Amino acid sequence: MVMAMIGCLCIHGFTGSPGEVAPLAEYLRKRTDWMIKTPTLPGHGQRLQLKGITYDQWFRSAEEELQALMERCETVYVVGFSMGGVIAVYLAEKYKIDKLVLLSAAFYYVNPRQLIKDIHEIIRDGWRSFRENPLFIRYKNKIFATPLTAILEFRKLVNEVRPLLPRVRVPALIVQGEKDGIVPPKSARYLYEQIGSEKKKLLFLPDSYHHVCYGPDRHILFMEVENFLLENGDY
Repeated sequence: MVMAMIGCLCIHGFTGSPGEVAPLAEYLRKRTDWMIKTPTLPGHGQRLQLKGITYDQWFRSAEEELQALMERCETVYVVGFSMGGVIAVYLAEKYKIDKLVLLSAAFYYVNPRQLIKDIHEIIRDGWRSFRENPLFIRYKNKIFATPLTAILEFRKLVNEVRPLLPRVRVPALIVQGEKDGIVPPKSARYLYEQIGSEKKKLLFLPDSYHHVCYGPDRHILFMEVENFLLENGDY
């Protein structure tokens, strides 16, 4: 099998779907020849079916996707959004990946019901109308149907991964929206202080909320991620 040069795994967040990272993934697809994967975690997607799902299943699913990418690619990057950022740290500690990008990484607990407010803010800032906005349509009926057991599994996941941060050595880009009402900015600062990477950068987006791939600063985000993944500099 001929191996592709670079692969990139993009992991979505809690109660979400690949749509959360789709704008960034599409940007990278248009500007590179990388193999980019945006899988759906168990219980997630267009129909939320989280009842009975455990955080171990989220770990295993992400591991399988990463292993498949590593079999085909010499260089592998992992991008994680919100809970996906927590899972990305887990993968970076366990596997030999090349770079790590953490977007709104949820190392402080997410309140799923605040997602609706965040999406309202995106729309108010002119992204799209309520009827057309993809995030609003996706979350409108999902958030209030999230079972308590799933929220507890999310918290277990965070508690398991937090101690791994000092053991992560891969170059890391940590991105946080300053207006995020779901994952507070202190989560990004905590990440930057605790992660063991020698090469690391903390980027705050002044006008962005939680869903940074859809925020008013998204073009800055896309360029920063692209530059980070392409360059070999100090951070």
